[in-house]
Amino acid sequence: MSPAVATLNRLYAWKIRGVRWVEIIGVMLVAAMVFSVYLAKAAAARESARIADLERQITDNGQRVRLLRAEVARLEQPGRLESLSRGAGLGPVDVHRQATEENLPNLTAVPPLPVPAPPVPAPVAAANPETVAPAPAPAPEPVR
Repeated sequence: MSPAVATLNRLYAWKIRGVRWVEIIGVMLVAAMVFSVYLAKAAAARESARIADLERQITDNGQRVRLLRAEVARLEQPGRLESLSRGAGLGPVDVHRQATEENLPNLTAVPPLPVPAPPVPAPVAAANPETVAPAPAPAPEPVR
């Protein structure tokens, strides 16, 4: 028998507390494979739960989109818009008030309505009247 084969036989036959070391390594490898399969299944279950949650969110969003489209269709009904405009005092533009291309440069801009200034809170009475800040200056008038 060659020395390499004799060495392999001696290693194969080497025992630890009555169990060959090859069997111990085999059991450890099987345990590692079982653990890795467990980890893979747990990860797959997590991904499956995540996919189910995303599918549920997609379904919910699809329902919201359908509801919003129905709401838009209801709000854009011509009869509803016409009744709202009549209630606000609006109506169709008179034919004589429409401008042609030639009259566009001659049109004057309608001055904007003045914006009311927000109320200024009254200053708190201080012990020293010199420490009270002066009132802010009025806003400048818009350029026309």
